[in-house]
Amino acid sequence: MKFRSLKDYMPRGLNGRATLILLLPVVVVQIVVSIVFVQRLYEDVTSQMTGNISIELRFLLDEINNAPDITTANEIVRETSSALDFAIILPDETEGQTRRGIEDLSGRLIISTLERNFPNIIKVDLLQDDRRVHVWLETKFGQMRVMFHRNRVSARNPHQLIVLTLSTSILMAIIAYIFLRNQLRPIRRLARASTAFGKGQSIRYHPSGAIEVRAAGTAFLNMRSRIERYMEQRTLMLSGVSHDLRSPLTRFKLGLSMLEPSDEVADLEKDVEEMERLLDAFLDFAHADAGETACEVSPIALMREIVADTERAGGDVALVHTEGLDEDQTVLLRPIAIRRAIENLIRNAIRYGGKAEVSVVASERALRFTVEDPGPGIPVSQREEALKPFARLEPARNQNKGSGVGLGLSIAVDIARAHGGTLRLGESERLGGLQADLIIAR
Repeated sequence: MKFRSLKDYMPRGLNGRATLILLLPVVVVQIVVSIVFVQRLYEDVTSQMTGNISIELRFLLDEINNAPDITTANEIVRETSSALDFAIILPDETEGQTRRGIEDLSGRLIISTLERNFPNIIKVDLLQDDRRVHVWLETKFGQMRVMFHRNRVSARNPHQLIVLTLSTSILMAIIAYIFLRNQLRPIRRLARASTAFGKGQSIRYHPSGAIEVRAAGTAFLNMRSRIERYMEQRTLMLSGVSHDLRSPLTRFKLGLSMLEPSDEVADLEKDVEEMERLLDAFLDFAHADAGETACEVSPIALMREIVADTERAGGDVALVHTEGLDEDQTVLLRPIAIRRAIENLIRNAIRYGGKAEVSVVASERALRFTVEDPGPGIPVSQREEALKPFARLEPARNQNKGSGVGLGLSIAVDIARAHGGTLRLGESERLGGLQADLIIAR
């Protein structure tokens, strides 16, 4: 049996933990105050008041037992009942019983105190009349019943202090919770802005709240500006370099076309084509996370379009599984970027495995595009390296399939991170080759 720690039962959200920190002292104070109140007011005061009434009952009992006959005893009863504010019946033929309410906290102490002070007491009834106490005593003239007001042996409305303390605590807790919620609102706004930026969205955010929260918000805005500026500069730099190189390549290609055909010219033309392919890869890498606005897209429809386009280009690819989404159900994505990432993964799968099988699986928090192939895969020790830009792992896969730029997986990684997700490499259980999971946060 696995034992769970206290941390497993704690709220995970800041709002829940702050509420717990707020309410826990209030509850503890309530418990302590209630215990002290019951002990001091209920027990001590009730015991003292019951002791006082016991003195009067002792006096009455002694006077009656000292009377020579029942007539004299009844005269004593008439004289003392008004003086002591008792209602007395002597002799009393009714059969009493000791009773108290379950919720009667002071009743137990009243009964025990009377029984301790009067060994010959018969019964004490606290339920026959809510406002009066009925006590049966044994005298030499028979059973005597004495009735007096309940307020003479217990405090009047003793629950008022508990009710007042509880009401005040609840009111203060509500006020504190409202104030706490207002203090947490800027933190939640900062969390939403940070989460959106992690998914490639730049929503409007203005620092507010306490000084520390404002400082964190300002730091986030500065960080977001630096990252956006860096991405823009990187995109402009790579785009500019790639564009500038296309002009001399075009002239070089035109010059080669004017030469007499030969093996040397054919080799040079292949080199030019390879350089153009490299430039296209650089441009894809530069535009992996720039310029596109997210919109509602059907992942299954998008995947079917990618599969259809790949098949028209001669690639062996098939959509084998969908789960968690309907055909027309949409998700907030950057469709062009997602298409570029999946196409890169499919090209890699076809290049090294001869074919590719794709699937789309959605859960409550994430969307997963999976591409599998029957190729040699990538060893576990090299998978992290394979995700880096310009990584070349040809010996680990298939040397005969030609050289690559090493940007396909890194482009997919950038696009996944721009959507708040990741790219995970593993081994395909069904095909035996590489399995690439493009996971997008929802």
